[in-house]
Amino acid sequence: MPKVVNKKFQQRPDKKESKKDSNATNTASAASAASRAFGPLFNKDLGQHILKNPLVAQGIVDKAYLRPTDTVLEIGPGTGNLTVKILEKCKKVVAVEMDPRLAAELTKRVHGTPDQRRLEIMIGDFMKTTLPYFDVCISNTPYQISSVLVFKLLEHRPIFRTSVLMFQREFALRLVAKPGDSLYCRLSVNVQLYAKVEHIMKVGKNNFRPPPQVESSVVRMEPRNPPPPVDFKEWDGLMRVLFVRKNKTLSASFKTDSVMEMLEANYKTYCATHDRMIEDPLDMKAKVQGVLTKCEMAESRAAKMDQDDYLKLLAAFNEEGIHFC
Repeated sequence: MPKVVNKKFQQRPDKKESKKDSNATNTASAASAASRAFGPLFNKDLGQHILKNPLVAQGIVDKAYLRPTDTVLEIGPGTGNLTVKILEKCKKVVAVEMDPRLAAELTKRVHGTPDQRRLEIMIGDFMKTTLPYFDVCISNTPYQISSVLVFKLLEHRPIFRTSVLMFQREFALRLVAKPGDSLYCRLSVNVQLYAKVEHIMKVGKNNFRPPPQVESSVVRMEPRNPPPPVDFKEWDGLMRVLFVRKNKTLSASFKTDSVMEMLEANYKTYCATHDRMIEDPLDMKAKVQGVLTKCEMAESRAAKMDQDDYLKLLAAFNEEGIHFC
């Protein structure tokens, strides 16, 4: 793991400055200066598309419902257009920025203001960083890490209260998709197992500098606390089988040779480790079809099943010693 440099602002401002004056200076001069300085140098390979519309930034902060005692984790603060608005509403911001140039720009932006002592910058790769405690996460997310970012947040302990996250529009719509929606997929089911997800707003390309090639959306993701007592590897193994062809019946999905071979191998391992006799001959297809019939799901389709259906099905398979990992 590469070394992560923590920069914590401790220097006191030379003179007292009102929050109103500070914010006005930040938004008017610092933002435009950053855009002029870094405009040609934004790295699209790192997903650097800086949010420039202050109304959108304010809307994101408002939807986080921040409390004065909150510690906020911001992923990818860039030049700080969103950061300064978050600082107005919370106790502390921990900002994780991969690009040292942008981290330096953010450092300059808050220097000499009352906010500098409440901002900590971690310079490094978010995906390789051990996250500190936080109450709320806010992020204009680099789109290429969207999926891994979501699951890293959901695995974080202690469980945070909520997050407000910017994503590519299609990815965001997959997160919130419901049974029967065309975008309903394994991602939808897996994320919604552990969190309540809500679409908040659409954000057009022209609200960024440089503008991305795709439209964006903001979602609010609130982890379920406590999380459901489900083995995620088992759960995801079942979802992988069901969503290969989500519009096929479950009966058809479980008839493929590769699925049967995997389930039979897992079943034999389970029996060996639990002192359980293996049927001779073993008819794995019949065992699987028996579970589907018992649950009355043989003709069901993954595209239209909900969380309760999946939980019921997984429990029924496990009860018969049939496992997916």
